[in-house]
Amino acid sequence: MVKTLTAAQAAEWIADGDAVMLGGFIGSVVPEAIERAIGERFERSGKPQDLTLLFAAGQGDGKSRAVNHLAQEGLVRRVIGGHWGLVPKLQALAVNNQIEGYNLPQGVISHLLRDTAAGKPGTLSKVGLGTFVDPRIEGGRINSRTQTDWVEVVDFRGEEFLFYRRLPVNVAILRGTTADHNGNITMEDECLIVESLAAAQAAKNQGGKVIVQVKRVVEAGMLDPHAVKIPGIFVDAVVVCDNPADHMQTFATQMNPAFVGRPGGEAVKPQAVDEALDAKTIIARRAAMELRSGAILNLGIGAPEYVAAVAREAGILDQFTLTVEPGAVGGEPAAGLDFGASRYPQAIISQDQMFDFYDGGGVDQAFLGLAQCDRLGDINVSRFGSRIAGCGGFINITQNAKEVFFCGTFTAQGLQTDVVNGDLRIVAEGQQVKFLPAVEQITFSAAQARKINKPVLYITERAVFTLTERGLTLTEIAPGMDLKRDVLAQMGFEPYISPGLKLMDEQIFKPQFTLRIDHE
Repeated sequence: MVKTLTAAQAAEWIADGDAVMLGGFIGSVVPEAIERAIGERFERSGKPQDLTLLFAAGQGDGKSRAVNHLAQEGLVRRVIGGHWGLVPKLQALAVNNQIEGYNLPQGVISHLLRDTAAGKPGTLSKVGLGTFVDPRIEGGRINSRTQTDWVEVVDFRGEEFLFYRRLPVNVAILRGTTADHNGNITMEDECLIVESLAAAQAAKNQGGKVIVQVKRVVEAGMLDPHAVKIPGIFVDAVVVCDNPADHMQTFATQMNPAFVGRPGGEAVKPQAVDEALDAKTIIARRAAMELRSGAILNLGIGAPEYVAAVAREAGILDQFTLTVEPGAVGGEPAAGLDFGASRYPQAIISQDQMFDFYDGGGVDQAFLGLAQCDRLGDINVSRFGSRIAGCGGFINITQNAKEVFFCGTFTAQGLQTDVVNGDLRIVAEGQQVKFLPAVEQITFSAAQARKINKPVLYITERAVFTLTERGLTLTEIAPGMDLKRDVLAQMGFEPYISPGLKLMDEQIFKPQFTLRIDHE
């Protein structure tokens, strides 16, 4: 029979120097009670010390929950994570050189868990070539304290790849919904599966321990074997969480049946389309004009979320299949701290499986954010000075989607726009320039995209650029904009200007927008 522990007892299982894999995505499938207990044990006793923390996706609320409980000097020695934006306390330790830190692509980490479980030396992948993960640039190392190379360039049959070393997992702390007395775990109330099975296998096959937080324990034989996501042979102990606040479906929602496809769920509040035609709505309208009927999509957070809103308003959202990198297929993706969940998904697969699909080129069109862009067409969304957002799945998605569209305002911090009689007006210019001579960190490599002739568009409220052999090429400008004053003067470099420079479609700037899409 599987052991049943309290969260405090589970924390006692963690020894100095352990390499701990933490399951979850933002607030979904996060073993919050156990993570809090580990942090409290350290505060009380100074144990455990010198842990290596591993996580594929970002886990936290940007304040104090999830991995933030563990962000204490002395408790952590090293972190290998896919997304750091929601763990500010951990960021601070890394920025101040108090711990070793790596930022590797989310999909690569999920695959590394699977390959580690299989006894392989690591993962061979093209994901990350030409980006900050490439060891010829930064190698995914976050600070000067981090000296060991986790990534190397290799030549395999005349092609260049990155080789990522296996992960040193000897404890996996995961979450499910129901356990039976044999330790079999189902996830019927969880909106995601993430990489739970791969993580459990990786820890177990390296002689380690697996602890799973659940809502309840039932008699052996009561669970449908098809519903078991983590077999009991991989589970050493379960922690029954009796505090609903420590077992929320997401960090924004206690429980929404719609997130697991059951009737009676609350509707996801759709992103509203602004009738005043603000910058994000203009960007989304222009981006939505690139949609192709029948396409499989990935939409990022921020401006890209409005693309779905525009398609919904036009009554054509059902012509596409929206996917989310941690595993939801179909349905309507949620936003904010619900991100990762989808309302009434068609299916929920594991994160490593989803990245198999993504890395193999399964996404037809990806619409993602635009934080910094340079003359070459490189994009940075991962690091800004001392702020470490992390790459998450951005590198996997943008490198492998068939078409990529970067969506964002032309400037940031204070930008205000208006539309008057079909012309765009800049009411207040943003104080932060986003088009720079060189980005601070390369999260998307334009050079890699050009090698395979990938179609790439950069869409803002006042201008549209295309990636060409010349680099960033200006192809469209909004009506009412002065090329020199409103575009070129707000950039840190002068882009190549297409001889066929044209106005953005006038329909975008009208109160009533008619969306025409490609049905081929």
